[in-house]
Amino acid sequence: MKKTLPAIVILISLSLLGLLALQFSWVKNLTTLRQEQLSQKVNEAGYSVAVELFNGAANKPVFKMPKRLGLSRLGVISLIKPPTIDEKFTVEEVNEKLKNAFTKSGLHFLKFEFAITNSNGDIEMQSPNFIAQYADSVNNKQKWIAIAPETATDLEGIGPFENLAIVVPDFNKQVWRSLQWMLVGALVFSIIIFTAFYVTLRTLFNQKKLSEIKSDFINNMTHEFKTPLATISLAVDALRNEKVQNDKEKMTYFAGIIKEENKRMNKHVETILQAALSEKQELQLNLQPLHMHEIIHNVMDNYALQLNDKNGEVHFQLNAKTDLMSVDEVHFTNLFSNLIDNAIKYSDTKLQITVTTHSTNKYFVLSVSDTGIGMSKESVKRIFEKFYRAHTGNVHNVKGFGLGMSYVKTVIDAHKGKIKVDSALGKGTTFVVEIPFKMA
Repeated sequence: MKKTLPAIVILISLSLLGLLALQFSWVKNLTTLRQEQLSQKVNEAGYSVAVELFNGAANKPVFKMPKRLGLSRLGVISLIKPPTIDEKFTVEEVNEKLKNAFTKSGLHFLKFEFAITNSNGDIEMQSPNFIAQYADSVNNKQKWIAIAPETATDLEGIGPFENLAIVVPDFNKQVWRSLQWMLVGALVFSIIIFTAFYVTLRTLFNQKKLSEIKSDFINNMTHEFKTPLATISLAVDALRNEKVQNDKEKMTYFAGIIKEENKRMNKHVETILQAALSEKQELQLNLQPLHMHEIIHNVMDNYALQLNDKNGEVHFQLNAKTDLMSVDEVHFTNLFSNLIDNAIKYSDTKLQITVTTHSTNKYFVLSVSDTGIGMSKESVKRIFEKFYRAHTGNVHNVKGFGLGMSYVKTVIDAHKGKIKVDSALGKGTTFVVEIPFKMA
């Protein structure tokens, strides 16, 4: 795992970089192609409108013979000048023709300005913003199209043409806007791929961390069971000794050791089973009306010897007006026992434990404070993780599997309660448990 994980990260990273490079090239080529397509379509639409305007204005010299008698015999011809575009069409009509042509070419989204100029370049007709847009030749696309007949054969004998000038404002922006759904789709799929990459890596690292934690758990479990087993083995060997067998006092002593070590192992087994149950979410509550202060005193009586070993003192401030709660006696006893056990384990000599209770309108509040070694911010964040144990400088200095606080959180969640932790290194730790009087 240590060797393959970096290789996996490198390979996936290279794949993503390659994908980004290909996508960048694709977007660049797509933009260029789209620019050419739009430019070509603008040309086609403009050309069709120019032909339509030419035909509509009858842009050909019209020759008429006068009706006076004898003039034809003299060879006199009357030339009538054809009408210009602005004489035949209004600005609105030309604008409508361009809109229709753009829509027919699939350019309905494209904004434009236009003008009609004569052969000398003078503007005969223009849209409202043509001059301003025409001046910006950097950002805007300009097209000039002669207003001429559709076929080259019709050009014979025709003089200079008028011109149709089309300006597409912010051409590149409009190109990007026309591609927005394709680009959004590409972006969404890229985000999905990167998210999948992130989730995959996080899962791999979590699995690696879990593997290390479980290895540590197995080592601790081995140590925890090895010590009582070794003690039991020595006690059994002692009981086989004839001198011990003849001494009832020693027999009782060694039998007591076996009994205590057996209880110790049973407690470890129970802890592991509790963790297994909570993991499967099979924690079944047997709710009964119980006095919480009575449970607190019973648990503290069980820890009297351990507190004496550490010169510890317990201060009670049981101020809850209502301590009758509907809880599971076994699980809640174990919960409080775990809090006290942690306070004793993670402490130096002269331990001070303060147990307080009070009640609000909705909650019974239990607080357990100690003057132990405290926890770092990292440990506070992870204290309820399964198998997690706060570092104490020596892996076996503090006994346990890292399951106690995970079990505490499971029990509190099952009772629809809440738990808060406040701790500082060298100053101690406070756990605050809130259990509702009525479970929702």
